[in-house]
Amino acid sequence: MKYIEEFRNGELAKAIVEKIKKTVDPNRHYQFMEFCGGHTHAIYRYGIPDLLPENVELVHGPGCPVCVLPIAKVDQAIALAQLPNVIFCSYGDMLRVPGSHKNSLLKAKANGADVRMVYSVDDAIELAKNNPNKEVIFFGIGFETTTPPTVVAIKQAKAMNLKNFSVFCNHVLTPPALAAILTLQTKSSLNGFIGPAHVSIIIGSEAYKKVCQQYHKPMVIAGFEPLDVLHTLLMLIQQVNENRCDVENQYTRAVTKEGNVISQQLMYDVLELRETFEWRGLGWIPNSALSIKKEYERFDAEKKFEIPMIESEEHQGCECGAILCGLKKPCDCKLFEKVCNPENPVGACMVSAEGACAAYYAYGRHKK
Repeated sequence: MKYIEEFRNGELAKAIVEKIKKTVDPNRHYQFMEFCGGHTHAIYRYGIPDLLPENVELVHGPGCPVCVLPIAKVDQAIALAQLPNVIFCSYGDMLRVPGSHKNSLLKAKANGADVRMVYSVDDAIELAKNNPNKEVIFFGIGFETTTPPTVVAIKQAKAMNLKNFSVFCNHVLTPPALAAILTLQTKSSLNGFIGPAHVSIIIGSEAYKKVCQQYHKPMVIAGFEPLDVLHTLLMLIQQVNENRCDVENQYTRAVTKEGNVISQQLMYDVLELRETFEWRGLGWIPNSALSIKKEYERFDAEKKFEIPMIESEEHQGCECGAILCGLKKPCDCKLFEKVCNPENPVGACMVSAEGACAAYYAYGRHKK
C-alpha cells in the first residue's frame, strides 16, 4: 500500500459522504471538535466542511502547541534570550509568536539577542558542545509528541556532562486539556472529538478513556488524510446516534491502545507533573504540564536562571483564546484578515503552521 493515493481517492470519498448523509439524523445537530491543528489544516485543505450535511459542524480545539502557550511564557522566553552570554534555541514558529507589546523572540534577535532556530533539540545539544563558553537554553514546548526528544536530550546532556545546556520546559498534556474544554463547553452542543494522531502514537488510545466516559463524549482518533477524516466523522455520528461514548481508533496503521511504552517511560524518568499550568484560552489547569525532576535540575532553566515574573498583556481584540476553546471561529475575530494576517500576525493562531486562523486564511475560508 502506498498510503497516499488510497486515502485521497475521490470515488471512495463520495461513497463515505453518501453514507454520512444517510446516517445523520436530520432532526439533530452534530458538533465535533478536532483537537489537533494538523487535522484543522487537513479539513480545510481538502474542503471537507463543504462535503458534509448542513447539520454536521466542525469546531477547532487547542491542538497547536505554539498557540496554547500563554503570553507570559513567551515574555519569559524573551527575557531568557536577552540574558548575557546566552544562546537561546527554539523551533521556528515560536520565534514569531507575539508576546506583550508585540515583542517576540525574532524581535529580540533583531535587537542583539543570540536566538537560533533549530529543527530538533539535537541541534541545541550540538551548539552546547561547540560553544562551551556560552549557556545554551532550549525552549521545550509541545504536547506528548515532542516531549520524548526533549527528555532524550536531557539524558544525553547528563551522560556527556554538559554544564552549559538547559531546557525551559513547557511541555503540556492532552487529556487534562480535554477535560478543561468540556468543563468550559458544558452549555454547548459539542458531541465528540476527532482525536489527535501524533499525540496518540505516544500515549495510546486508552489514555482518553477516563475523560470521555466522565463527560460522556465519544472520541475517534483520526489520521490526516481526507478519507481518514471522513471515516472518523462517520464513526462519531454512529456513536452519537447510538448514545455511546467510546474511544475508537480509526488510525490503526499508526496508533495502538497502549501507545509507545518506551517513550512514556523516558518521560516518567526525567519529568514529573506540575501542580498547575496556564494555557492560553483555558486558564490554569491542574496536572496539565510537566517539569524537570530534581535529579536533572541542573538542566532546568527555571532553576538555573532567575526568570522574572512578568505581568503580561493580552492583545486587545485578539480572539485566540476563545478560538482555541472552540467557542469562536477565526472569522468571528475583528482582527482576522484585516489587521492580523500571516505577514503581520497579532495572535499565535495566525503564526503557527497548525493554527486555526492560519488554516482559515491559507485555504480561503475567510472568503466564505
